[in-house]
Amino acid sequence: VFLTSFQDLFGVSMVVPLMNLHIKSLGASHTVAGIIGSLYGVMQLFSSTFVGCWSDIVGRRYSLLACILLSALGYFLLGTSTTVFLFAISRVPVGIFKHTLSISKALLSDLVSERDRPLVMGRFNAASSVGFILGPVVGGYLAEFEGGFYQTSFICASIFLLNGGLVWMLPWSEENPGNREHYKDKGTTNSFSAKSNHDLHLKSATSRAVTNSSFFQSPWIQVATVLKKIKGIACSNLWDIFLVRFLMSVAILLYYSNFTLALEERFEVKPLFAGYLMSYSSALGVLAGCLLGPITRLYGHNTYRLLLHSSTFTCVLILLYASALSIWMVILSSTFLAFSTTIGRTCIIDLELTVGGNEASGTLLGVGQSVTSVGRIIAPLLSGIAQEFSPCGPPSLAVGLALVAIGIMNTNKQKYCSHGNMKLKNQ
Repeated sequence: VFLTSFQDLFGVSMVVPLMNLHIKSLGASHTVAGIIGSLYGVMQLFSSTFVGCWSDIVGRRYSLLACILLSALGYFLLGTSTTVFLFAISRVPVGIFKHTLSISKALLSDLVSERDRPLVMGRFNAASSVGFILGPVVGGYLAEFEGGFYQTSFICASIFLLNGGLVWMLPWSEENPGNREHYKDKGTTNSFSAKSNHDLHLKSATSRAVTNSSFFQSPWIQVATVLKKIKGIACSNLWDIFLVRFLMSVAILLYYSNFTLALEERFEVKPLFAGYLMSYSSALGVLAGCLLGPITRLYGHNTYRLLLHSSTFTCVLILLYASALSIWMVILSSTFLAFSTTIGRTCIIDLELTVGGNEASGTLLGVGQSVTSVGRIIAPLLSGIAQEFSPCGPPSLAVGLALVAIGIMNTNKQKYCSHGNMKLKNQ
């Protein structure tokens, strides 16, 4: 699964940086290119929850294979796009079904104990980040050749087909609910009562038995089940966790939104230096993902406390960047921010799954991705407005949003500390 995540982002990051250049070479205006890019984001926003919920119903294997193969189709069509219309068409299957990483995370949450989940998720994110670091380098090299964009797109499609083969060969028969719950009992730190544990195990086993035959059910039955699950999430008490995720996502996006321009205006630094600094931060993010195991053990596997401290540290570092008087303070804040944001991103996912329950992990991860997508839509607008006042406007606004998120976590401290007794209302 780690290998598929590496190859996934390696292939995507080869293509994405070249897409704007390609669509402009086809004769599209900046406005048309922006509209197509926005439509992709909107499709991701609305499809992530449905696809994640669908993976809970039909099983990870079929949903992951479907998403991989349809994404491969999208990148293959991208490699044949000789007009703006074909380019726009090629983005449709990718916009709807490119949720391979979130389904892979749901698969990992099914397979590992709750105690080991932050460590495994951290390694998963590290593997993905390595692919994202290497992909643009290879894509930029291939773009130097004639027809380089088309070759890069076909290579990306081939990588997705290879991922499909790897997923098909995974030992799915070993995903035994009884064994998985046995390991969870050995490693869990929650204060579940014996009865609630017994009920949870029965529901999980029943859910798995239904899942095996759900793929062959009528599409209408699947749609009805998806809507029922989404309604259960909407009526649950998870709004504060998703709100914290939204606020912290927007805060981090605001930090990066005008990073290159702000460094140029404030310290007269060239864009090349800003690019090196962002690559340096990405590399440190990989290291942070590998160190999550020792860090979670240091915190006694208390995800809430680790999330609270990492969010507070992120807020302080963004404040340091906003008030930096020299480029060295920016480098210092970027260094530690790579660690705090990686840890926070993993912890918020773990908290969602812990409070919401593993049986709806696909739905929860899908809703979380939709929340982040809303942040990606809103952050550029907020950044543009804040930048009208000062180059330090976006990070200053980010500090305010992070403080609100920290306040929400402190207000709901009791609920997080007793998350073992939390259940979705539809269960």
